[in-house]
Amino acid sequence: MSDADLDLRAMASLIRELGKVVNLFKAAAVLAVSVSLAGCESHLSDNLPTRAAAYQVIPPIEVAPQTTKYELIPGDQLAYSVVGEPDMTIETITVDEAGYIQIPLAGSVQVGGLSTSEAKQLIEQKLGARYIKDPSVTLNLTLPAPKQVSVEGEVTQPGTYTVNRDTTMLGALAAARSPTNKARNDEVIIFRTIAGKRMAARFNLDRVRAGLDPDPQVINGDVVVVGISRGKAIYRDLLTAAPFFNVFAQLRLRL
Repeated sequence: MSDADLDLRAMASLIRELGKVVNLFKAAAVLAVSVSLAGCESHLSDNLPTRAAAYQVIPPIEVAPQTTKYELIPGDQLAYSVVGEPDMTIETITVDEAGYIQIPLAGSVQVGGLSTSEAKQLIEQKLGARYIKDPSVTLNLTLPAPKQVSVEGEVTQPGTYTVNRDTTMLGALAAARSPTNKARNDEVIIFRTIAGKRMAARFNLDRVRAGLDPDPQVINGDVVVVGISRGKAIYRDLLTAAPFFNVFAQLRLRL
């Protein structure tokens, strides 16, 4: 083999190693940007209420307001009739996403958040105001909608899960098979719609698990998001997927 062939092989080998170095620098740049983004996300979450202020928004299960009445929610199915008016009977009415039902003559009636008794009285008022003298309405809940929360972010099985009045943040995370090893346990955010406004609060999962902070209640419609430590995650991925960190030593020896 000639000296020229040896030089060509050496040059090709050097080019390959330089390519690895370039890829390494690209990976490092991605890591730097990701860490920066994670910092920005941290600043955003820092604006959310935490500790005592968080529990003013999302109270713990021990002090969460309890109600004995059933409040109608979207997806509930109702049976409706008016005494003496068989033509107005409706076997199944479904509460829509905005909390309304459609009633003949009465029109669109907002029943979300009301009991069936309260909804019945509201319909009677609407019918009695213009159409029927002293109407007597029957309104029964025939099929309750499932009460659900969404669990998203860095959990093993993100998804929608059924809850009851005793479900807490820990219970919702357990249903989602717990946070992954990339999760930021100090950044569990619960989103809730209160009086038509979207509210959010941030909780520290480790403190709740240790009993240092109370366990917040989650209710129908809540969204639980477990934050991700993007810098930590990408750094771990680089270590496992790119075993080229000794390329500098290889180049130095060959040069």
